[in-house]
Amino acid sequence: MSTADEPVSPAPDDSASPATADTDRTARREAGTSPADGGGTGPETGAGPKTGAGPKTGAGPKTGAGPETGREAIIRAARRAFTLKPYAEVTMRGIAAAAGVSPSLIVKRFGSKEALFNTVVDFRPAAAELFAAPLPGLGRHLVLTMVELRDRLRGDPLLRVVFSLGIEDERTLLRARFREQVTDRLAELLTGPDARLRAELVAGQLLGLGATLSLHRPDGATARTTAERLADLYAPGIQYLVDGSADRT
Repeated sequence: MSTADEPVSPAPDDSASPATADTDRTARREAGTSPADGGGTGPETGAGPKTGAGPKTGAGPKTGAGPETGREAIIRAARRAFTLKPYAEVTMRGIAAAAGVSPSLIVKRFGSKEALFNTVVDFRPAAAELFAAPLPGLGRHLVLTMVELRDRLRGDPLLRVVFSLGIEDERTLLRARFREQVTDRLAELLTGPDARLRAELVAGQLLGLGATLSLHRPDGATARTTAERLADLYAPGIQYLVDGSADRT
């Protein structure tokens, strides 16, 4: 596997190299907020998560919150925590503090840290929205939906597969889930030759778009441009891959 695909490890202290520190800051910026998010007093028992489906939605959030507000806040905080720290160093108490809820609410909603992790590494909800368009207009739909999802989720729905700083087992699981739930699903939708290759290239385009939007926020040109204009410029290249109309002679 090439080093370009390999997420980097977090810098252990202030003596880290400038390149490592820059990568760590990029991951933290993409995750959403401060380095303390998802932290806690110490790691919980267990070297890593088991694979499995995430839990169903449970009872409502704390009094005063909307029906999905508590759950969305927990997932955002958990996504940041699992992106920035190895699984064993993430605590339910730290996630609760970052989400502004009680640890008991997380247990009520998700049951366990393992179940919460499996929810965070599930790309199917994002893929369902991204691919919910006919193939002739899929390129534009992908760009507009990516921008809309980033705004709604307050973070990128896909980039955690690149910026995760967990141990190798967790990164491997993330990559496997991404391939299965995003790349493989798109390959099944595409028609014509080289469907798998084209699906991988489209996935790379989406990750590149997310990285660009993250790296140049909040004052870059992309941050000041409308979603429609971004689609005007970026979607044709994606649509070319979707169509697979290149001359193969």
